[in-house]
Amino acid sequence: MSVLVGHHTRLVVQGMSGAAGAFHAKQMVEYGTKVVAGVTPGKGGSKVEGLEQVAMFDTVGEAVEKVGANTSVVYVPPPFAADAILEAAAAGIGLIIAITEGIPARDMVRVKRVLDSEHPEVILVGPNCPGVITPGQCKVGIMPGYIHKPGGIGVVSRSGTLTYEIVHQLTSMGLGQSTAIGIGGDPVKGTDFIDALAWFADDPGTEAIFMIGEIGGSSEEAAAQFIKDYIDKPVAAFIAGQTAPPGKRMGHAGAIISGGKGAAADKIAALQDAGIAVAPTPAEMAKTLAPLLK
Repeated sequence: MSVLVGHHTRLVVQGMSGAAGAFHAKQMVEYGTKVVAGVTPGKGGSKVEGLEQVAMFDTVGEAVEKVGANTSVVYVPPPFAADAILEAAAAGIGLIIAITEGIPARDMVRVKRVLDSEHPEVILVGPNCPGVITPGQCKVGIMPGYIHKPGGIGVVSRSGTLTYEIVHQLTSMGLGQSTAIGIGGDPVKGTDFIDALAWFADDPGTEAIFMIGEIGGSSEEAAAQFIKDYIDKPVAAFIAGQTAPPGKRMGHAGAIISGGKGAAADKIAALQDAGIAVAPTPAEMAKTLAPLLK
C-alpha cells in the first residue's frame, strides 16, 4: 500500500516546456510514472523534445478533460506559481505537488486562503519541496528514484536532502519505503507533518514512520503531541539545525529560531516526551529506527 501517489496517478506537468519541467518530466516517465500531459499557456499542441508522447495543453482544465489528469506537479517560475496552483485546483485536480522554490509568502497566504475556502478537498504538497514517491510505482518530483525501495517505512520530511539521506540509509539496510513525502521548508505551505502522519497511520502498508524536522516554527511539537495521542506504529525522528544560532535563517525560509521558539532542543524534548526515538546525527537515522521494528 501507499499514500498520495501510486499506479492510479495520472500526472500533468505544469511548466513542462521549461528546462526544469522537461528534465524532470523525462525522469518521471523513465521511472514509470504515468505522465499524461504537460501544460504551458500558449504551447498547446506543441511537442517537448524527448517527451513527444506527452500531450501539451494550454490549460490544466484541458488536461483533466481530455486525458483524465488527476495529479499536478508544478515547475512554474516563482512569480506565476501561485496562480498555477490555483488553476490546477479550479480544474478539479485533487493532488497538487509544488516543487517551485522562492514563491513569495504573500502569494502562498492567498493560495492557502482560496484552497481552504473554495477547494477544501484539494491536497497541496509544498511548495519548495522534492515531491512524493511511492517506490516502484510512481515518482512525482525531483528525488533520485534509484535510491528508493518498496517496503513499509513511511517517510515525511521538511528537508529534501535529508529525505534522500534517510531513504538511502533505509534501502542500504534492506528496509523499503511505502511512500516518502517531502513537505518542504517554507513557512507557508500545504501539507504539514500531522497530515502525513495521519495518512501513514491509516495505511495498512506502512509499518513504521520516520520524520525529519528542522528548526523554526512549531510543527514538530504539534506532530509530537499528535503521535503521542493517536499513533501506535513505531516512529523515529531527526531534527536538523541543532547548531544554528538564534535569529539567523538557515537554508529554508521557515528555518529560523525567533521569539524564543523553534529551537532544536525544544523540538527534540517534545519528541522524546512523546516516546519518539530521536537520532542524534543524520548518519544514525536509520539505525535509530531499525530497533523499533517488529
